[in-house]
Amino acid sequence: MLPPPFADPLEGDETQLYLTKIQLCYSRAVPEPIEPRWLVLIHQIPPQPGYLRVKVGRRLQGLGAVAVKNSVYVLPRSDQALEDFQWVRREIVAGGGDGSVCEARFVEGLSDDSVEALFNAARDADYDDLAREARALQASLGRPRKRPRASEQIEAALARLRKRLAEVAELDFFGASRRSAVEGLLASIESALRPPRSETAPSSAFPGEVRGRTWVTRRGLHVDRIASAWAIQRFIDPEARFRFVRGEEPPVPGELRFDMFEADFTHEGDRCTFEVLLRRFALEDKALARLGEIVHDVDLKDGKFNHPETVGLDHLIAGIAMRHKEDEARRRDGGAVFEALYEYFRRKR
Repeated sequence: MLPPPFADPLEGDETQLYLTKIQLCYSRAVPEPIEPRWLVLIHQIPPQPGYLRVKVGRRLQGLGAVAVKNSVYVLPRSDQALEDFQWVRREIVAGGGDGSVCEARFVEGLSDDSVEALFNAARDADYDDLAREARALQASLGRPRKRPRASEQIEAALARLRKRLAEVAELDFFGASRRSAVEGLLASIESALRPPRSETAPSSAFPGEVRGRTWVTRRGLHVDRIASAWAIQRFIDPEARFRFVRGEEPPVPGELRFDMFEADFTHEGDRCTFEVLLRRFALEDKALARLGEIVHDVDLKDGKFNHPETVGLDHLIAGIAMRHKEDEARRRDGGAVFEALYEYFRRKR
């Protein structure tokens, strides 16, 4: 409340104190505006010419936009997304249609989580297509190579899959879960094409060299990265610090990368990153080995070990990913799951 018009004027510290109270009053009364999270394109396309609808549909698919209603498409709000939608709208208007681009936040009906789920479902479908092609390519590795150029053709096919994976990942705004399976398959194919590595025991000097290091992996933690981070801090580098980056971010000298393309520790052959860490650091523990087999089946989805705990862990990790968008929270909660499972297998007769 402001002072009455004929009140004695306030002086010195009393004036400052009064003004501070007024500021606090207004800051509490007026809530901070909520920034809209989404850009929405609402359009109408005439029936003719017929190709326009197909052209616009392909353009929107190429941008990674998802439909929330007929002719209503959404992208996460950004300057690039705004420019992309403006270009699509211009094409629609030039073809005789109409459209509007607006910023939005969902208040009732659709929620932010349900819209994110639409994006993840679209990207998971893309990753599933890539995984099918990668498995077919992997199967061809075991066939006799009658032509001398067979290896070159496989490498060319692998490069094309890598390129397409990068293109899908550019549109993976919320870290869809099935990207890890594709990356694992491609890493396995790359490993099979390399000259065979020596099967000598891992160096026992390695653990001392990684004390207190920064360990880097890709954002959107899922089962292999969560399990690997837990194993790193629990058994390899108790003073480890973790950093989560976009896949294309260049490496920083002195940091160690895991479970990402061209990392220090990632898939080798048919081993997931968790299994590679156990081998490279000579962690010979039956409980850890059992965990590695379960993580392998959840991550690569090849049913190699088929333990009864696999489905349960898959659902638990998926629930943690749904509950937490922040990678550090996923690492923390997921680590507790792996700690409990490890204790169970360690004590189980």
